[in-house]
Amino acid sequence: MRAGESTTVSLPADREGCLVVLTGTVDISVDGQDFKNLGGRSSVFDDRSPHAVYAPPSSVYRIRASSDAELAIASAPATGKLPVRLIDPATMKRSVRGTGANTRYVCDILPETEAAESLLVVEVLTPAGHSSSYPPHKHDTDALPEESVLEETYYHRIDPPQGFAFQRVYTDERDIDESMAVGDHDVVMVPRGYHPVVMPHGYRGYYLNVMAGPRREWHFRNDPAHEWMIAR
Repeated sequence: MRAGESTTVSLPADREGCLVVLTGTVDISVDGQDFKNLGGRSSVFDDRSPHAVYAPPSSVYRIRASSDAELAIASAPATGKLPVRLIDPATMKRSVRGTGANTRYVCDILPETEAAESLLVVEVLTPAGHSSSYPPHKHDTDALPEESVLEETYYHRIDPPQGFAFQRVYTDERDIDESMAVGDHDVVMVPRGYHPVVMPHGYRGYYLNVMAGPRREWHFRNDPAHEWMIAR
């Protein structure tokens, strides 16, 4: 959105939403609740967590941009059990995963410890030359508590923006086996299978993950061929 622009986004009657203010500053109204001056990041690579607003099915987001802004709206099936609420950056857990060239930086925007019916939302920063979502893991089999069924999307940003990431999506049977050079603003869909990401030297990566499935639990299984490195 450009500074001064306004827009509305209506959620379907059977889907909840999580609006994430990726960059810029906006005012958001949802079903009579007003949230002012949300956001403030100049880049998704800023060292700070975003604002987000959860809304139940049939809600309408009314958004006005105070500055140029980029927003993401995730949605997933829901019945409407939960109210509108602001998800404040101060409540979001930030953590470091991995070691060495597998280190990445995670912000849990809407984890399973926070209320939602289906959605799980997280953002990850991957330094240049590092791997992420690695060792390769999957969550496409109903085998709780070891593994849950969650579809997933990756919204990628690259810095500098002319760069690219590598992402592979593959299954044990190789009925899905796609290796992609992913550019700035690209979205990768992961209906099932393993889905590692690698950033080349000189380019750092950001991705916004959205996951949803029949059970709102994130349990995954690593690719056995590569699990040896965890115990190394």
